[in-house]
Amino acid sequence: MTPLIITSMADMHKLTADTIIDVRAPAEYAEDHLPGAINLPVLSDAERAKVGTIYKQASPFAARKIGGALVAHNTAAHLRGALAEKDGAWQPLIYCWRGGQRSSAFATILDQVGWRVKLLQGGYQSYRREIVRTLYKTPLPHRLMLISGSTGTAKTALLHQLVAKGAQVLDIEEIAAHRGSLFGGIGTAQPSQKMFETSIASRLAALDPNKITFVEAESSKVGDRLIPPSLWALMANASRIQITAALEARSSFLCRAYSDLTQDKPALNDLLSKLRPYHSGERIDQWHAQAQINDWQSLAAGLIKDHYDPRYAKSAEVRNKPVFSVNLLDLDDNTLALTADKLHAQFS
Repeated sequence: MTPLIITSMADMHKLTADTIIDVRAPAEYAEDHLPGAINLPVLSDAERAKVGTIYKQASPFAARKIGGALVAHNTAAHLRGALAEKDGAWQPLIYCWRGGQRSSAFATILDQVGWRVKLLQGGYQSYRREIVRTLYKTPLPHRLMLISGSTGTAKTALLHQLVAKGAQVLDIEEIAAHRGSLFGGIGTAQPSQKMFETSIASRLAALDPNKITFVEAESSKVGDRLIPPSLWALMANASRIQITAALEARSSFLCRAYSDLTQDKPALNDLLSKLRPYHSGERIDQWHAQAQINDWQSLAAGLIKDHYDPRYAKSAEVRNKPVFSVNLLDLDDNTLALTADKLHAQFS
């Protein structure tokens, strides 16, 4: 077996392993794991809890004996299942929580089969330490350009167009599985905070820090996920491109971009009711009434004009002078594509 040590995020992009295998329990894997890793647990969640209880209440020896039997049984199941078709040239990288008994036991069996096995020294903990160092303790070297603008100015759609033009982009909302506002849920659960940070660090490591990376301006919290300190500090000091558009164009764009919300009126009404601390009952009732009669354009325009624009005007983002201002007559795909062309040519 070959030990592998991670000393930087860049090491993850130099891996030559064919498959990264996380042998931790499913709940551990679900919270966070190395990018691209598959889960072949040597102990289930219930088995891990059982072994841990025996370790504390009986003895470490008894726990290791029972745990060893369970690991052998589960490893045999993986050899007959997920690994059955792997040939002799296959090279896996294996890790557990801290590079201890679970990964060593699994790796030993695979090594005896004849596969060239790599074992992550220090396990997931060593990888997590590198994530924390990168996103909490070290200034990031990247050059960011923020795509800025109030609600409905198609910032995310513009990011997607920039990707299509070959620009470097970090899409924080896509990573967070959230569009960043009260109405920003996309119907799927957000990743855990650790998984959110793993994805950010992995994507940053794949970018060229000497080139401009376009990022949508965000608040420090996207849904329930916090942008980690090193990235937030970089965003706070980055230059920005200010996007503006007429209210009608913005409300029309929101009707298209958030069409999923119109399909679930009870959920939409619940979200509108959460705005009661900020607006009069009469205003909230008007928004509810517009939703009931499918007057989405008026509802979107009212939310922009009375809720989002006043708050945007008070934000710290507005106080930073933009390096470039773009006023769009409409927010159609062709217009956004042409805008992306110009921005990519000017700043990339």
